Amino acid sequence: MRLRENRDAFAHAIDIAEESGAGTLTYVGRFDVAEFAVVLEPGEPLRSARRAFYAGIVALTDALRAYAPPNKEVAIDWPDAIRVDGGLVGGGRLGWPPRTREEEPPRWLVFGAMIRTVAMTDREAGVHPLASALDQEGFGEAGAVQVTESFARHLMRALDIWQTDGFDRIAREFLSRLMREWQACCVVDDNGDLLVRRIGTSRADRRELKRDLLLPSWLDPKLGGPRL
Repeated sequence: MRLRENRDAFAHAIDIAEESGAGTLTYVGRFDVAEFAVVLEPGEPLRSARRAFYAGIVALTDALRAYAPPNKEVAIDWPDAIRVDGGLVGGGRLGWPPRTREEEPPRWLVFGAMIRTVAMTDREAGVHPLASALDQEGFGEAGAVQVTESFARHLMRALDIWQTDGFDRIAREFLSRLMREWQACCVVDDNGDLLVRRIGTSRADRRELKRDLLLPSWLDPKLGGPRL
């Protein structure tokens, strides 16, 4: 479902999720940003179904890696931001029905994403040194349409892997792309939380997926796009 430039793909997918059902993809026709969202219908309690975010973010990084120049690192900054060689290009987010109890299967989930494809500011001037865009990173013809189509293909692959090989395979893919922490070992818990254990210690720090997804770390609400 193609939306006009001033629409919000994530919000619209949430609005129509119940009536449109699983597999519905909304996207916005913008030239500077790839913005899209997809409706999912998990068959398990919200507590574990929220792990679908991992499948979505793995598919998103796969979509970018398909167009990335050699030796370009496409990495995940916990839990939801995507960086290319350290520069923030966007990220993913997850929505679910309000008031759904953790033990109940949600009626729907919506995974949304936004990737900056064209820089609207001059990074060479040093104004926004931590932000980037696909055109600045040498991604060639990887525009909004190409990124969206690539994501859809890789999401189907990720969900198929989950069904055939189990969630552990998705978790390993995610962890392999997570930005490294010095002397730390990371594991994804059954409810999607990230457990971080420092080498040489027995205690693990818990990073709560539910809490950390409430406010996307990469999104600037005033800009309506990835942070600069």
